[in-house]
Amino acid sequence: RYCHVNVPDELLRDLLPGPVTLVLKRSEELNKDLNPFTSLVGVRIPNHPFIRELARACSGPLALTSANISCQASTLTVSEFQDLWPQLSLIIDGGPIGDVQSPECRLGSTVVDLSVSGKFTVIRPGCALTSTVEILRQKYGLIPESS
Repeated sequence: RYCHVNVPDELLRDLLPGPVTLVLKRSEELNKDLNPFTSLVGVRIPNHPFIRELARACSGPLALTSANISCQASTLTVSEFQDLWPQLSLIIDGGPIGDVQSPECRLGSTVVDLSVSGKFTVIRPGCALTSTVEILRQKYGLIPESS
């Protein structure tokens, strides 16, 4: 309802929930203050029970950002972004969101633009790049935008 989905439902089920953010064309129903200078919006459904339950409890989409400063490693626990706490209105600790010992978990989600039918563009490689590209190319026949 908040974006225009131009890919098969099965593709969505193959990638979500999980560490993938899909960039799609925004719909008119999405609050215009979210991503105001683009016609696109990123959609992510994490595979984390706490955040999914929180999302179910809300009546609309959640606008979230990573709890780290751009270009810094992703945080996996609330204590890792303590320096930002004074600037935040609310902090909810749902537990670690990955293996804190794994460098791969700190890469963030793989961000893929699917707004052009039949094509994809990797915006950020992230932690699920190989499996995501394999699904998009081999299973659904999408081609990289640069091709």
